[in-house]
Amino acid sequence: MADAGGPPPVTVSPEAFLAMGRDILAKQPFSILLGAQLNALAPGRCELQVTVAEHLKQQHGFVHGGVLAYLADNALTYAGGTALRVPVLTGEFKINYVRPAVGDRLVARAEAVHVGKTQAVCRCEVIAVSAAGEKLCALAQGTIVVAPGQDSQ
Repeated sequence: MADAGGPPPVTVSPEAFLAMGRDILAKQPFSILLGAQLNALAPGRCELQVTVAEHLKQQHGFVHGGVLAYLADNALTYAGGTALRVPVLTGEFKINYVRPAVGDRLVARAEAVHVGKTQAVCRCEVIAVSAAGEKLCALAQGTIVVAPGQDSQ
């Protein structure tokens, strides 16, 4: 992760940091609806997953693009929020779907690539995982911004 004057490193244990992230995810009704799980969280990095279920697929049997967009958006926001260390929102993001998502689960891996005082630019890969291995399904990039009324530290 590139740093351009962001906050100092986190001083909590990796386990406590992941637990904090999981607490936040547990307060998101849409994340609960999709069955999202936070696998890993570190300052400026996130791994989020969803187990593929029939109700997440579209008419051709592929996971719906909206599920991939959710994973990318939330993973980007976790990466940017943990890098900025204040409450954040997605300012914008773009997603490129590179292949249909087929597998047992989808994993989004995001990282902050530039962190400033009020925003972080992040990128994300969404991977389909099956017994045959991992396949890239989507790439995303977004700008994560400090939530209104918050001060960056």
